[in-house]
Amino acid sequence: MSTEIKAPVFPESVADGTIATWHKQPGEAVSRDELLVDIETDKVVLEVVAQNDGVIKEILKPEGETILSAEVIAIFEDGATGTTASAPAAEAPSEPVASDDLKVNPAARKLAEEKNINLGDVKATGKDGRITKEDVLNHAKADVAAPVAAPAVAPANAPAPANIASAVPVFAQGERIEKRVPMTRLRSTIAKRLVSAQQNAAMLTTYNEVDMTAIMALRKQYKAMFEKKHNGARLGFMSFFVKAAAEALKRFPAVNASIDGNDMVYHGYQDIGVAVSTEKGLVVPVLRDVDAMGLADIESGIVEYAGKARDGKLGIEDMQGGTFTITNGGTFGSLMSTPIINPPQTAILGMHKIQDRPMAIDGQVEIRPMMYLAVSYDHRMIDGKEAVQFLVTIKELLEDPTRILLDI
Repeated sequence: MSTEIKAPVFPESVADGTIATWHKQPGEAVSRDELLVDIETDKVVLEVVAQNDGVIKEILKPEGETILSAEVIAIFEDGATGTTASAPAAEAPSEPVASDDLKVNPAARKLAEEKNINLGDVKATGKDGRITKEDVLNHAKADVAAPVAAPAVAPANAPAPANIASAVPVFAQGERIEKRVPMTRLRSTIAKRLVSAQQNAAMLTTYNEVDMTAIMALRKQYKAMFEKKHNGARLGFMSFFVKAAAEALKRFPAVNASIDGNDMVYHGYQDIGVAVSTEKGLVVPVLRDVDAMGLADIESGIVEYAGKARDGKLGIEDMQGGTFTITNGGTFGSLMSTPIINPPQTAILGMHKIQDRPMAIDGQVEIRPMMYLAVSYDHRMIDGKEAVQFLVTIKELLEDPTRILLDI
């Protein structure tokens, strides 16, 4: 019985998607719950799996094609028997294997043609012996490193397949060639939102610095007990910043608000997004109702989101909403930066690298672990006085963490 394979139903905020990678080809055996295709949207990569055993009868939407919500992308034959990869021969063939006899992803075949690579020489690591784009890239890297042969040079402006748009081209030393690679949908969306934020908001940034001595001493004293008590959850710095931000947002509602046309929307809750860097770009999963969360809940939530982000498992619902955002460039060594607002929010907090610096303490010079903080804000919604006081409140709460517990 033939059934239709449809794209997932996209949320209202997602207009369309792009077919990124077909993991199964027509006539190939498919098991129930096996991954069929990756669909890239403006926010996340969605996976479509098989509902039953069978084979793909026909692919209607090839890789790189734009699709709409719930659109039919392939025809599936339930219960049909498909081909499977045969066991490798005991002896290597004396002649090169014809590429037509191999199982090759379309993107891998196109890349091999661009780089003039014989697919018979490529080691397959994909499921059922299929050659993937990564296999071709690895083979190309090996050719670059090999002293006996120079690698084939791709045309300067050769278009890249949609599903390797984020791959870094491989060049031999001394080459003066260029590689034109299209942006992924996620990267393109990030770029548009960042430009829009700067064009449409009256964005300013205020800076301060925080002495991390108290928090570092607290972590050192209770780190082991905290981890034991909360089933392995580690006591990090981010939970203190999230909790301090939630308290400061309650005191300065304008910083926790958003702008909708000519309306100012004040939120009676604190949903804080924590920026996470992935190979495909920056994503901002949201911790809901932070005011009601403990430090252990925050740490566990951040770890869970980070794992899902690395594995490409973040759902659109994980990133929707949010009343305020925190980004931590310090993990990459940034000493100071100007974060960009995440619309429609009106403010964002930037954390940075902790660095020992000489500070004047009670008339004496002491070396203290200091961190620069930055708050970028939309001046249409937030006055400079409020932004400065908001950041000072965070500084005071972090330098004396007992204030968070005592609500003072």
